[in-house]
Amino acid sequence: MFKKLGPGVLVAAAFIGPGTVTACTLAGVDFGFSLLWAMLLSIVATYVLQEMSARLGIVTQKGLADVIKQELNNPWIRNSVIGLIFSAIIIGNAAYEAGNLGGATLGLEALFGMEYSSLYPFILAGLAFLLLYLGSYKALEKVFIVLVFIMSLSFVMTAILTKPDVWELFKGLFVPIIPEKGILVIIALVGTTVVPYNLFLHAALVSEKWKSKEDLKLVKRDTLVSIILGGLVSVSIIISASAINSSEVNNVIDMAKALEPLYGSAALYFLGIGMCAAGITSAITAPLAAAYVANSCFGWKAGFKDAKFRMIWMIILGLGVFFLSFGIKPIEIIKFAQITNGLLLPVIAVFLLWVVNRTGVMGKYKNSLSQNIFGGLIILLSVLLGAKSILTVLGIL
Repeated sequence: MFKKLGPGVLVAAAFIGPGTVTACTLAGVDFGFSLLWAMLLSIVATYVLQEMSARLGIVTQKGLADVIKQELNNPWIRNSVIGLIFSAIIIGNAAYEAGNLGGATLGLEALFGMEYSSLYPFILAGLAFLLLYLGSYKALEKVFIVLVFIMSLSFVMTAILTKPDVWELFKGLFVPIIPEKGILVIIALVGTTVVPYNLFLHAALVSEKWKSKEDLKLVKRDTLVSIILGGLVSVSIIISASAINSSEVNNVIDMAKALEPLYGSAALYFLGIGMCAAGITSAITAPLAAAYVANSCFGWKAGFKDAKFRMIWMIILGLGVFFLSFGIKPIEIIKFAQITNGLLLPVIAVFLLWVVNRTGVMGKYKNSLSQNIFGGLIILLSVLLGAKSILTVLGIL
C-alpha cells in the first residue's frame, strides 16, 4: 500500500499546515463538535478538485498552468490569468512560509523547551533545504509518507486520549449547524483545506510518478487515501480542542498545555510532534509548489534538479527564514496574498472544470455529469469564500 501512495500524500501534507491546525483548534475550543460537518464538507470539496487535477496531470502529462495556457487562445486573457496565478502563488507562498517554519518551531519548543528556540527556525530551514536540494521526487515522497503518518498518529492519539462522546461526534459530523458567530470559522476551515496551489502541485507531481493512463485507478486511490488521512488529522484536532474548557487558547501549543493537566504529558508530546510534522511538511511543499508553478508559467520544462527550479524554491525558503528570524511581519504582503488567493481559487476552479470537460484535452477521461455538479457547487462555495476573504482584508467585513 505504501509503495502505491504518492503525490496525494504531499497534497495532504501541504494543506495540513500551522494555519489549518490553528483554525481547527479554534473551531474545537469555541464550538465543540458543532463544526465537524464543515470540515467533512471541506474534505469532500478538496477530494473532488484534487481528483480532477490529478486526472488532468496523468492524462495530459502536463501541469495545470501548461494546459490553461494551451487552451486560452486570446493572448490578453492568457497573460492576465497566468500573471494572476504566478503572483498569487509566488508572493503568497513566500509570505506564508514564515508561518510554516514558525509552526514547526512551536512544535520543537513544546518538545525540547525554549532554551534554543532562536536556533529552531534555522535548523528547520536547513532540514527543508537539504531534503529539497539533495533529494529526488521519490525520496521526498518517502519522507512525506513517514511524516504524514506520524502527524496523523500524533493527532489521532491526542483525540483518543480525550475520550469523546461518540454520539455527539457523529451528530457534529452529519448534522449541519451554524452557531452564532460561527460563519467566519466555517469559512476559515474550508479556506485552509481547499488550497489553490495544491491544484497545481498535484497535476505536476502526478506525472513524476505515473506515465500511463492505465494507472488512473492508482491515482484516484492515492488521492482518496491521502485526503482522508489529512481530513482525519483536522477532525482529530477539532475533537481534541473540544475537550478544553478555556477560551485562552490561540494555537495548538496552548491546547497542549490546557490538555496536559487532564490527560498527562502525553498530550503535550503528541501535539508537539504533530505540530512539528505539520510545519515541516508545509515548509517543504510551499516552496516546491511555487517552483512547479513558475516552471509551468514560464514554460521552462525544468527538472527537479534544474538550476531555475531550485532558484525559485530557494527564494521562497529564504524569504520565510528572513521574515521569521528578523521578526518582520509581512502584513502587507500577506494581505495581498489573501486578496490574490481569494481571487485565485474560484478562477482556478472554473478553469480546472473547463479543461477537464474538453474532449480535446481529456478524451474519454473528461468529467461525468455528477463530477460537474459537484464541481459547480464547489465553485459557488469558492466564490463566496473569495469574496469574504477580500472584503475582510479591505476592512468591509
